[in-house]
Amino acid sequence: MKKQKLVMVGNGMAGVRTLEELLKVAPDLYDITVFGAEPHPNYNRILLSPVLAGEQTLEEIVLNGWDWYRDNGITLHAGKKVMQIDRVHRTVQAVDAQGGVTEAPYDRLLLATGSNPFMLPVPGRDLQGVLAYRDIADTQAMIEAAARYRKAVVIGGGLLGLEAANGLMKRGMEVSVVHVMPWLMERQLDGVAARLLQKSLEERGLRFLLGAQTQELVGDQDDGKGGRVKSVKFKDGTEAEADLVVMAVGIRPNTELAEKMRLHCNRGIVVSDTLQTVTDARIYAVGECASHRGIAYGLVAPLFEQGKVVANHLAQFGIGRYTGSQTSTKLKVTGIDLFSAGEFMGGEGTEEIVMSDPFAGVYKKLVVKDDRLVGACLYGDTVDGSWYFKLLRDGRSVADIRDKLMFGESNIGDVGHEGHSKAAAMPDDAEVCGCNGVSKGTICKAIKDKGLFTLDEVRKHTKASASCGSCTGLVEQILMFTAGGDYSATPKKKAVCGCTDHSHQDVRDAIRTHRLVTIADTFRFMEWRTPNGCATCRPAVNYYLISTWPKEARDDPQSRYINERSHANIQKDGTYSVIPRMWGGETTAAELRRIADAVDKYQIPTVKVTGGQRIDLLGVKKEDLPGVWKDIGMPSGHAYAKALRTVKTCVGSEWCRFGTQDSTQMGKDLERALWRMYAPHKVKLAVSGCPRNCAEAGIKDVGVIGVDSGWEIYVAGNGGIKTEVAHFFCKVKTAAEVLEYSGAFLQLYREEGWYLERTVHYVNRVGLDAVKKRILDDPEGRRALWERLQFSLDGEPDPWFEFDKAAVDTRQFAPLGA
Repeated sequence: MKKQKLVMVGNGMAGVRTLEELLKVAPDLYDITVFGAEPHPNYNRILLSPVLAGEQTLEEIVLNGWDWYRDNGITLHAGKKVMQIDRVHRTVQAVDAQGGVTEAPYDRLLLATGSNPFMLPVPGRDLQGVLAYRDIADTQAMIEAAARYRKAVVIGGGLLGLEAANGLMKRGMEVSVVHVMPWLMERQLDGVAARLLQKSLEERGLRFLLGAQTQELVGDQDDGKGGRVKSVKFKDGTEAEADLVVMAVGIRPNTELAEKMRLHCNRGIVVSDTLQTVTDARIYAVGECASHRGIAYGLVAPLFEQGKVVANHLAQFGIGRYTGSQTSTKLKVTGIDLFSAGEFMGGEGTEEIVMSDPFAGVYKKLVVKDDRLVGACLYGDTVDGSWYFKLLRDGRSVADIRDKLMFGESNIGDVGHEGHSKAAAMPDDAEVCGCNGVSKGTICKAIKDKGLFTLDEVRKHTKASASCGSCTGLVEQILMFTAGGDYSATPKKKAVCGCTDHSHQDVRDAIRTHRLVTIADTFRFMEWRTPNGCATCRPAVNYYLISTWPKEARDDPQSRYINERSHANIQKDGTYSVIPRMWGGETTAAELRRIADAVDKYQIPTVKVTGGQRIDLLGVKKEDLPGVWKDIGMPSGHAYAKALRTVKTCVGSEWCRFGTQDSTQMGKDLERALWRMYAPHKVKLAVSGCPRNCAEAGIKDVGVIGVDSGWEIYVAGNGGIKTEVAHFFCKVKTAAEVLEYSGAFLQLYREEGWYLERTVHYVNRVGLDAVKKRILDDPEGRRALWERLQFSLDGEPDPWFEFDKAAVDTRQFAPLGA
C-alpha cells in the first residue's frame, strides 16, 4: 500500500509527542515530513531556565536528537519557516535563512506552531537589549548579554519571568522583577504563598517592584534610533536602570499561518474534539496554537493528551475524543516546590483548611465546598499534590477524612509518612507524571521487564519525569523499592578509576587531612586495589600532592602524560609541536629571527600563528627538541600541559584610539606572575583594553576587561567544544588588584578543582556564590590564596632549560639506535 504523506509544521514538544504516539500505533502508514523554524531538533522548552542558569546544557535538554528522526524515517527540515500552504493543491512551502524554498506535498497536515511571546506595546520595545524569553535563541542572547552587562529588568512576575530573573542573577547580573499585579504568580498562588516565595527570592538577591506599570523603555541615544535600552520608566514617573530588559508577560497562540490559510481562528486555531480544524478536516492542530472549546492550553499535560487523540485519528482508528483537561500546576521555581489546582483562591460557600509554617518554608491551603475538595495551594511541600488533584478531579466526598486531609495521603489508614513508604503504598493506577500521563504501574512494569536501574533509563522508556521534572523525587522513590540499589542518574560519588572506590574529593581530603606527600603513601593509606595505580589515577594523585603541599611533595614526572614528560605536544605522525611563550602575545624582531633560524636549521615543515597569539613550530623531531628550545631561547609556552597556556591581549590604550586601559602590559604582568602554574586542567586568560573586548575575554578561564574606572574580571569561561560564557566576577581599580583577585581565583581552583575539571565545571559544581564568598567577601582569605599561589610558583623551573631541577629525563631525546 502506498504511504500517505503527513506534514507537520512546528517541531516542538506537542507536535513531536504526537508523532511518537503515531509511530507506536501506525509506524508504516505515513511518509512524515517536519518543518521547524529553529535550527535544532526537538528540545524541552520547559528546561530552558536551567540552561540560562548554567545548570544544564542545550545538549542535555534535547528530547529527540537528529538520529531519532533518521531512525524513524522522518524528513526534518530544521531552520526552515513555513510561509505558505496551498490547501487546494495540498502543498507546503518553507524558506530558509538564505531564501531557499522547500516544498512538500501532504495528504494530512498537522499544525503545531505553538505560541508567540507577548511584547508590551510600549515605546522603546524595539531597542537593543529588549528580549522575549521563549526559545534557545532568546536564551543564548540572554547568556551573552549577562556576560557583558550588569543590570537587568524582567517584566513579568509569573513562572517564566521568575525563572529568567533567577537565571540572569546566577549569571552575575543585578536583577529587578517588575510585576503589575500585587503579588507574584497570581494565577498559580494565593497571596500568602506568593509572599513566602517573594521573601525567599529576595534573600537570594532578586529585587521586586510590584504594582508597577511600565510606561516606556528608554534608550541611550537621542538620535532617533534609540540605541540600547538604559532604563525602564513607570507610570508613576520612577525609573529602573537596565542594560537588559526581558519581557515575560505572557504568550499568544501562533495563528499567523493559519489565518493566512483562511482557517477559522478565535484565540487559537479552532478545533473539534478530534483536534481537526473546523475549516478543513484534512488539517489538525495540536498544542498551544489550538483552541478547543474556547480554551488554548499552555501546560504540557493537556497538550500531550491532545497528541494521543490526534495520533489515534491519523492512525485511522477514529475512536479518540478530546473533551478538555482539568489542570493542576506543579512547578519548581528556582528550586522551590509549588502546587496549585482548582479554586485555590476560595470564595463564597467555601471553607479553607490552612497550615502555615513560614520558618520551615511550608504552606498548605485546601479549599472545601460541600464536603468536596475544590482547590489546593501548596508551597514548599508538594508531595501530596497529585493525590489532592485526584480527589479534586474525582469529586469524591472528603467528609470521612477531613480531619486528616491536611496531612496527606500517607496519613490515611495505616500507611507510613516517609518517602519510599508513600511511593510503595500508591496503587498501580495512581498517576505519577502528570505531564506525560504515566502511572506507577507503568513505571514498575518497565523497571521489572526491562531491568531499568537509573532515572535516565526510566525517562527514556516511560517519559516519567522527562518534562517539567517535578515528579523526579517520586520516580526515584519508586525506583528505590522496585529495583533496589543505587537508582540515581549519576552516582553522588564517582570513583577516580577502577583502582579504587574513592572519589577525587576523597583523595584531596585525605591528602590534606593526613598530610600525605607521596603517591605511595596515598595509595597505601587509602587502600588502593592496584598497588601502583594506573594511567588514570597516577596523574590525578600526583597533581593533588604537588598542589596541596608545594615544596614538600615532589613532582613525579613518570606520573604525567607523555606530553608533559616530553614538554611538547606529540602530533599524529609522531613528531612534536613547539610553542614558545610570548608574554601577552607580544614578541620582538630578535625572537622572530631566532625562530626563523631554528625553522631553517631543523627543517621544521610548518610554522603557524595560534589562536592564543603565539607561534607554533609543527613537525619537530623528538631528538631535535632540546636543540630547538636552546636555539630559540624563549621560555616554555606550556602548550602541552595542564597549566597556564596563554594570556591573550589586544593592543589597548598604548596604541588603540578606543582603548581605556593598557591591556598589553596588564596581560604581560599576569602571564609573568602566573606562568609555570600547573592546574587541574589547561587555563587560558585574556585582557581587553575596552568593552569592545577584542581579546575575547568573555570565553576565558579568567577574562579581564578595561573600563574607564578600572577593570572588570570575569571567570569560568570556556571556548572549547561547547562555548561557555564567563561569569562577571567583580570590578577593581588597579592592576595590582587584578593580579590578586585573578590569582586568588586560580589558586582556589588549583586547591579545590578535580583533575581534568575545567574552571567552568568547577564553578558549576561548587557554585559561583561560594567562590565569591571565598574571594570577594573574605579579604584575608583572598590575600592568603594569592600568597599561597606565589609561594607555589616561586622557584618553579622552566623545563626547557632547567632539566635537572624539572626532573626532565633527557634520555628520551636520544636518537633511536644511539
